[in-house]
Amino acid sequence: MAQFTLERVIRATPAEVFAASLDPALHVESMARYGETMVKGPDGGVFSEGSTVTWRARHFGVPFHLSSVVFDIDPPRRFCDRQIKGPFAAFHHEHMFDEHPDGTLMRDTITFRSPFGPIGSVVDRLFMREYMRRLIDERNNVLADSLES
Repeated sequence: MAQFTLERVIRATPAEVFAASLDPALHVESMARYGETMVKGPDGGVFSEGSTVTWRARHFGVPFHLSSVVFDIDPPRRFCDRQIKGPFAAFHHEHMFDEHPDGTLMRDTITFRSPFGPIGSVVDRLFMREYMRRLIDERNNVLADSLES
């Protein structure tokens, strides 16, 4: 399994950063460059415990769908999401929000495995880990900009 952690301080309260991280519209905005859209959203338009969502996007020129579930919601400290159907053999994203003197320390830990066994492991080591790290960093830039501006 490939894994990485990103940390970022955002000038907003943990409750504000937590809420923004669960906002489906902000997620779509942050992934606009990849043409990501929400095919099937959470009931009521807001993520809550057990919410599922299906995204459509294009990466490496290949269109795909990814369905995930949101779970372990502990406002305003933490929540997780994981793929339940999609291109990865496994994908788990833990979101953590801790108080910081300058606002909130947001920590994303991503654990994933590409399909195709040993070939997927090589792909993860050679470029997928870095690609995913940049993708989450871009998402976090949009989230921070929305809260700090």
